[in-house]
Amino acid sequence: PGSVSAAFQEYLQHLGLQDFPCGLGSWNKSQLNASRRPRVEPAGLEEAVPLGEETPEALLELLRDQHSPWALPPECSPQEQLLREVAVLAPELLQGSRVFQVVKSLRILDKGVEEVDEGLLQFQQLEELILSANYISRVTSAHLPRTLKVLELCCNVVGDLQDLCAQPPPELQHLGLGYNRLCGPSQEKHLTVDFWPNLVSLDLSFNSLTDLLELVSQLSTLQNLRILVLQGNPLALIPPYRGFLLDSLPKLSILDDIYIWPEERQQFHGLARQPELIRSEARVVVSIGEMKGLPNPEAFQQLEVGSEGPMITCSYCVTYEF
Repeated sequence: PGSVSAAFQEYLQHLGLQDFPCGLGSWNKSQLNASRRPRVEPAGLEEAVPLGEETPEALLELLRDQHSPWALPPECSPQEQLLREVAVLAPELLQGSRVFQVVKSLRILDKGVEEVDEGLLQFQQLEELILSANYISRVTSAHLPRTLKVLELCCNVVGDLQDLCAQPPPELQHLGLGYNRLCGPSQEKHLTVDFWPNLVSLDLSFNSLTDLLELVSQLSTLQNLRILVLQGNPLALIPPYRGFLLDSLPKLSILDDIYIWPEERQQFHGLARQPELIRSEARVVVSIGEMKGLPNPEAFQQLEVGSEGPMITCSYCVTYEF
């Protein structure tokens, strides 16, 4: 699709909000007429459903019954189920641009999206935006609804936070930037309270951040930060990495998906005041265990010295991926 807006239109078509049993059609056309005229019958009396039409309850059952051909798959999100049910009970709410007022959570995963366009501003109630596994390289904050509380950009190609931090959503509580292309030390300056005053959770895992001291100095300004994920960055190879973070950020509750117990924090007490322990280099020792499928060198040693036996040379290549 290219843009988030185009992907959303494709998403709506996939949901079939205008097709049976959703939307308006011959299966519930009297519902539209009933909504247009005032009720004059006494309270407690219900108008009979015309022949050939279905009650809203029967249509909802077609959506909810797991054996129904119109049911959504089990892995569908609550937002998708909500939109389908709204399309049954009040289809007029999803006509035209009014659909943007209903959506509070938008998940567009692995759809080839490259651009976060200004069409997102139509979602005036949007609180959660998940755009993982796409091809987004930059996010312009002016295109993000101010109501956002969750922004997930995992598995994209984001390499610079400057555009995102120009005017970020003020109420954002979670920012997910794992598996991107962030490199230090130029990006740490964008991770302060000046940009994210209400941030509770931050995922920077599996990027290329290297400067632990600079990163900690910026993150320490985030007074509401409780969950931090940094594993997969080169700075995580530094031996006192976890202890230094625990002592430097005393309000953290979870680091790299591991809960921080008081005993562990006490164990590293005072480490934050010893930055000289943080070295700018790391060493990795790789040990090769048993290898199968290789010729036995002892078989070549049975040839006598000076014999005319064939010369056999074996070479091997070992590749390490970090």
